[in-house]
Amino acid sequence: MTHPRPTTGTPTGTPTADPARRPAPGAALAQSPPAELRAHLRTHLPGAARAWLDQALDEAAAHPGAHGPISVWELRVAEAGRRCGAGHADAVRLLILIAARADADAAARVYFQGTGAERRAVLHALPHLVPGPEALPLVEDALRTNDTGILGAAVGPYAARHLDPHQWRHAVLKCLFTGVPVSAVADLERRARADTELARMLDDYAAERTAAGRTVPEDLYRVLALTEAGPPAPPHGSVHPHGKES
Repeated sequence: MTHPRPTTGTPTGTPTADPARRPAPGAALAQSPPAELRAHLRTHLPGAARAWLDQALDEAAAHPGAHGPISVWELRVAEAGRRCGAGHADAVRLLILIAARADADAAARVYFQGTGAERRAVLHALPHLVPGPEALPLVEDALRTNDTGILGAAVGPYAARHLDPHQWRHAVLKCLFTGVPVSAVADLERRARADTELARMLDDYAAERTAAGRTVPEDLYRVLALTEAGPPAPPHGSVHPHGKES
């Protein structure tokens, strides 16, 4: 199998920075223990924002269901950016969703009625909220967007656990198309290992870009190297190689 290497130089209009070298904002958020997130926020938020967060979490825990057309905690999710700042809003929203014990229906309501930032937070929260595949429609919707923040959140642990092989391969390709660093793809090493179909898709994509005189992202070769490794390692816990729980 031939793997064309990137062309020398950078075509006009192509960013010189390698996307894989840029941090993936929030890539590890879904895997961070909630207690650690809360401790981090208590250290970094100013006093008024800390007090607001404590109240929001208490309200969510005490009244997780909807009261009227919208629940109190959903209002708090919407105002998190204004109260705590955009840099902390994803973590704040994730904690509120967990405190409210949002199920797949509640997560879908917040996702489809929310802003892009709120959708991103829901995707980060899914591994903490929904044990089964019921929230896959949210991930599938997110993978149709070109918003790199939403895409980066969509390929987290929930997608790694529940996307079938066909969907998951296309999610990896979508990251390469849009410049989302593959470091955002949860469980990449295990799921890509010895995946000959993914290797074929990567080869085709690299050949298309080379034929068009365009550079091939270095991330593609990182994933391709994983596909050439040995058989997949046994998954952690009770998760099968295709991400389904037993």
